[in-house]
Amino acid sequence: MNFEGQVAVITGAGGGLGRSHALDLASRGVKVVVSDLGAADAVVAEIAAAGGEAVASSADVSDATAAAAMVDEAVQRWGRVDILVNNAGILRDKTFAKMDLDDFRKVVDVHLMGSVNCTKAAWPHMVKQGYGRILMTTSASGIYGNFGQANYGAAKSALVGLANVLAIEGERKGIRVNALAPTAATRMTAGLIEEDAAAQLGPETVAPGAVFLVSPDAPTGVILGAGAGVFAVSRMVEAEPVALPAEECTAEGVAANWDRISDLGDPHTLGSAFDQTALYVQLAKEASGSVTAGAAAGLGR
Repeated sequence: MNFEGQVAVITGAGGGLGRSHALDLASRGVKVVVSDLGAADAVVAEIAAAGGEAVASSADVSDATAAAAMVDEAVQRWGRVDILVNNAGILRDKTFAKMDLDDFRKVVDVHLMGSVNCTKAAWPHMVKQGYGRILMTTSASGIYGNFGQANYGAAKSALVGLANVLAIEGERKGIRVNALAPTAATRMTAGLIEEDAAAQLGPETVAPGAVFLVSPDAPTGVILGAGAGVFAVSRMVEAEPVALPAEECTAEGVAANWDRISDLGDPHTLGSAFDQTALYVQLAKEASGSVTAGAAAGLGR
């Protein structure tokens, strides 16, 4: 993969996943802004010792002004920003009943708004140069749920929605946006993963997926699960829609047809929210006899 002349901003890169992403990209010649409130200088020193080029940033990504200044510094120093990896995160785990709302907001501010702030700062530069690669760090907790992580799961699920929209908006501008759902043993998960499993889940086993998703040949709009050297794409799919006639369009009608409505034996994907809307309208018209079956058959596939 050719990353010649590229510049990356990686948040939460002072350790764990972000550090592994930064080291891998730097080894490929990418100039890196190592952003972290903690050990950014140490990672910069590692990169420099290996012959790479990097600079540290202690910007608080939940502060929009600080995030913008960090991106502007990268552009001023190197003339561009090609890659943004939104990796910064924190945990404040408790059951929802016991969770303090300040802790809920803090997790959302760092994970979701931190990614929004950094992306908002990098977006115009990427638009101007006609090229950009943005990676959101989501989680299986956001895709599938996890006990005691209502705040974290909500923020991580929101990042999938953000990535989906930006992938659509960035497509004609040369900007590709993806989401990585890593499972790794890091300082953030210390004590949460058993020792034998942690030995398999080093951050370096995730980095190859991250590097691919910000490469020149990256796809867009993809959610990639990664951990222990195992990789799998996750995708939101929808069951074959069931158009209920007017006389059955009641809660009882939904209950009576639930086996059909929930049958995922022949799922399909949708390109956008309005694709779903168009499909539903066409199927409703078909059910009422106001459109031919052939007109609806190709939608949503």
